[in-house]
Amino acid sequence: MSKIKIAMMPGDGIGVEVMDSALHVLAALEKRFGFKLEMEYHDGGADLYRRTGVALSDESFEAARKADAILFGAMGLPDVRYPDGTEIAPHLDMRREFQLYAGVRPVRRLPRTPSVLADPRAADIDLAIIRESTEGLFYSRGKGTVENDQIARETLVITRATSEKLFDFAFRLAERRQERRGRSGRVTCVDKSNVFVAMAFFRKIFDERAAGFPTMKADHAYIDATALDLLRKPWEFDVLVMENMFGDIISDIGGGLVGSMGLAPCAEIGDEHGLFQPSHGSAPDIAGSGKANPTAMLLSTSMMLEWLGTRRDNQALQDAAEALDAAVDRAYAARITPFEFGGRDGTKEITRAVIEELG
Repeated sequence: MSKIKIAMMPGDGIGVEVMDSALHVLAALEKRFGFKLEMEYHDGGADLYRRTGVALSDESFEAARKADAILFGAMGLPDVRYPDGTEIAPHLDMRREFQLYAGVRPVRRLPRTPSVLADPRAADIDLAIIRESTEGLFYSRGKGTVENDQIARETLVITRATSEKLFDFAFRLAERRQERRGRSGRVTCVDKSNVFVAMAFFRKIFDERAAGFPTMKADHAYIDATALDLLRKPWEFDVLVMENMFGDIISDIGGGLVGSMGLAPCAEIGDEHGLFQPSHGSAPDIAGSGKANPTAMLLSTSMMLEWLGTRRDNQALQDAAEALDAAVDRAYAARITPFEFGGRDGTKEITRAVIEELG
């Protein structure tokens, strides 16, 4: 097997701790499945910016570009900001530079985790939020203006080229989910096309691309109604695809539906690059306490292995991804109760339990 190079960026706060968990689990997977990843450490984030005035060096950025995948912990601290008042976020620069247009946020209940919804159907929550991650309202990052301390302006951008790729990605994901789950696939375009021309354009492109996937159900929902229905009947959704800012907000609702952002993985996918990170932030309030839940990081690592295995047609990597997901499920079913659910299992305990389930 040719070398697989991973740019590893732990970042700030609990990012360092959950990355350490991922490395221990990857070592166990390498031993069991016979593959080897070449891990390259790169410093970056708010603490680096505070010390040096640089959030991520040019060398580290270029190393990420050349890597086969980027494994990310968490970067940013609330009290460390750029002169314009925004937070340190090098991964947003990577999204734009590497064209990571498809932000994949799976939302799935894990065994024996408390439900935030009383309806017993909440046990069946298993959906995927696809967030366009390079355009939308985030297109204005670094370009917004404030005029005479009276008016602030930002610009939302939707392009046909990116939207077509995004929708095709969403439909292909729904096809894979249909095969895995044995139930009909459905893709819902989430927009605000009743108000904004850009959103009507977004929906128009969605309908055009849907025609190329006749076996998939395709429908639409307004963003406000979607926020409501994710609380009323989330078990009815399959794949939801939406603009950048809408996806930023809705994906956090998804984390809340399964009880914790500590259970919310994320993959940022482009045509040539992939960045994998937990959806949560650096959580400086619990950093160093041992309470950080590494589950989202481990599930993101599984997504990385699956993506690499598919791109390289490498069955060992795909098998490792499946085994890691199953090990997380078994560990939760058997004994894991994280601190955020009133238990006493922190980073080390959860890591140890998952490795034991890997066998």
